[in-house]
Amino acid sequence: MFRSVTAWTYTLIVAGVWALSEAVGERSVPTALLVYTPAAVWLAPAPLVLLWTLWRRRGVAAALAGTLLAAWGAGLLHWRPQTAGALRVLTFNVKEGRDTTPARLGALLRSTDADVILLQEANFAAPGFDAELLRRLPGYSVQRGYETTTLTRLPVESFRRVNYPSDWRQVLVTRVAWRGVPLTVVNAHPGRLKFGDAPRGDFSLIRPSLAMRAAQIKTVLDIVNAERGPLVLGGDLNTPPRGLAYRQFIRAVGPDAHDTAGRGPGWSFPQLSARIDHQFARGLTATRATVLAVDQSDHRPLLVEYR
Repeated sequence: MFRSVTAWTYTLIVAGVWALSEAVGERSVPTALLVYTPAAVWLAPAPLVLLWTLWRRRGVAAALAGTLLAAWGAGLLHWRPQTAGALRVLTFNVKEGRDTTPARLGALLRSTDADVILLQEANFAAPGFDAELLRRLPGYSVQRGYETTTLTRLPVESFRRVNYPSDWRQVLVTRVAWRGVPLTVVNAHPGRLKFGDAPRGDFSLIRPSLAMRAAQIKTVLDIVNAERGPLVLGGDLNTPPRGLAYRQFIRAVGPDAHDTAGRGPGWSFPQLSARIDHQFARGLTATRATVLAVDQSDHRPLLVEYR
């Protein structure tokens, strides 16, 4: 059975990584490192392992199994049927507008025909950027937090800001009317983990950032658990599609839109081949989820259609 130590070692490592990521997640520093390591890292050795087993003429099946498991974990095998939806929600971390202009960003946002737009890092660096952008988005009302902004062309019934316990970020909670029914839209941007030199054994940054993130995630979960009726949670959640926090979002709200209606890996942060921008919905069904191939930020916009 174990005809190739190399092939089986690779396959077992990949399987172990995914099992630990799912079962333990961010509960410890080592497993947090596994969760936040880009999925493509575990796929990278696959061609060499396959070539080695082909050359040795042994262990090819095990190497292929490990390759398929790594490709599945990286999202490369993900494919879901897609249809048009009546409600369009866009989320986009715009990086303070440093890689775009009001004209370019406004044109992009208009082209998506989104009913609701969730922006993060919308504390624009250039003076007057915000005002100029809004001039290019007629028909949208705007609700602002410190660095989050929610725009919608639906009637707004209520709006509130919720502060995180240990950060300047704010969660925006907007209730709109869609088809005569109240819909709560939560725009969140919890902080990322600060790894520092954790891979070298220095945990002075990652441990406090783990605690801070846990408190921020709890704030978001408390908000969505207190709301009733249809709800969309979206934003740069700084959370890969595995691990404890990801499962908590699904349990509290509902399915991940990309899992339901996306295709391919959905890498919204291409620099690290990572999917950390999400939308979760309760009382709605995602019919199409698309990461838009634009270069106006280090993130990519995620556009989801619902019915």
